Amino acid sequence: MVLMVIQLLIVLLALWVGSRYGSLALGAISGIGLAILVFGFCMKPGSPPTDVIYIIIAAVTCAGIMQASGGMDWLIQIAEKMLRKHPNRITFLAPLCTFFLTVLVGTGHVVYTLMPIIVDIAIKKGIRPERPCGVASIASQVGITCSPIAAAVVAFVTISNANGFNITIPQVLMVSIPACLCGLIAAATASYKRGLDLDKDPEFLKKLEDPEQREYIYGGSATTLDKEIPQSAKNAVFVFLGALIIIVLFAIFQDILPEYSTIKAIKDAPDFTFADGTVVSAATLAKAKAVVPGITEVSTVQLKMNVVIQIVMISAAAIMILFCKASPAKAVRGAVWQSGMVAVVAIFGIAWLADTFFSNYTNEMQAMLGDIVAKYNWSIAFVFFLVSVLINSQGAVVVSMLPLAYSLGIPGPVLLGVLPSVYGYFFIPNYPSDIATVNFDRSGTTVIGKYLLNHSFMMPGLVHIFVSTIVAYALSMIIY
Repeated sequence: MVLMVIQLLIVLLALWVGSRYGSLALGAISGIGLAILVFGFCMKPGSPPTDVIYIIIAAVTCAGIMQASGGMDWLIQIAEKMLRKHPNRITFLAPLCTFFLTVLVGTGHVVYTLMPIIVDIAIKKGIRPERPCGVASIASQVGITCSPIAAAVVAFVTISNANGFNITIPQVLMVSIPACLCGLIAAATASYKRGLDLDKDPEFLKKLEDPEQREYIYGGSATTLDKEIPQSAKNAVFVFLGALIIIVLFAIFQDILPEYSTIKAIKDAPDFTFADGTVVSAATLAKAKAVVPGITEVSTVQLKMNVVIQIVMISAAAIMILFCKASPAKAVRGAVWQSGMVAVVAIFGIAWLADTFFSNYTNEMQAMLGDIVAKYNWSIAFVFFLVSVLINSQGAVVVSMLPLAYSLGIPGPVLLGVLPSVYGYFFIPNYPSDIATVNFDRSGTTVIGKYLLNHSFMMPGLVHIFVSTIVAYALSMIIY
């Protein structure tokens, strides 16, 4: 037991140090923790989540190519037109825009261009920017559990299917999208009259007394409406949306997916002895694709959705390069591709480290947590939330914690119901989107408080998590 605690502390320390450095460090420093467990304590290494990583690479490549074509600018421009048309409703419309942008491209890092626009509209309308900005930043991350190509959703489906809960991506989205929208509407409602209006805020009014500050706050203007969008960029968006539709249709109608034959060893089959006396195991014969009666058997396997997503996304990226003037070199320099590759490294290191620890202590975990989660299945939501606070990645939380949850005997519908709880990294405001939002707010109303936790994202984040998890749990129980 003492040894287990020491090893757990090593895991937590690696995650904590990695989160302090951020970016690639989270995955890389997890590698140090993994090395200590494997070489220092002789623990059997777990398995890195290769299927999920491949999907992230394919999806991020496709989204990055679309950004390089200028397609992302068109989407931002559409969002800006709607926001400027209804400035009085910006506290509700801004989070909906950032949410659906993330749903489309699978990453919350696409909203940086939109945030200055939200601030500009709010200031010009006299609305306290903290109100729309706080919930819009939250919404940009919430969309991850509602995107058909996001790592968290794909990992949930892949791991759930492997553990006997047969569910598709559209079925997950049927629960997560309405639940998260309810959570965001509740958070926006709570933020609607948050803080003092600008014309009544003494700190803001004091800033206006300084001519330079007044010019900084009111003089600038952020907009994308003056940018001319070429038809090739719009075509790239259509290609990207078409790829998403194809993926969703394949997920709904999986019976139409191609099938292929595979050779596998019969369970408990004896070793096979050749005429020259050579003895070969059934597993070896299966790998060599040898069909031997009583030893191996031929079965039909349907193409899996994780492969479908990879093929469709990579093909869509190629079409955009060939026909939509998308530059691969520009895509690699773009925020979407770079943030996606950071996510790959983070998930690779974190999930491998977590799987190594939990796979070696599955029985102990079942003994310690089994009674609690058996009586209160929903309590696993608190575990997901706390782990997310540590590792800043919803996909990594799902990949590292979902297998443990299934091993504890928690039913799949319950885990689907608490899926929104994997977003908890707003709690400590060190995530790039939150920090960027604070910097974009020229009025200074969106803040990270003196005591760290009293920041502009805490209230809308907690409201969203509470409401969305309850709604998702209820929907999952009703549907499944």
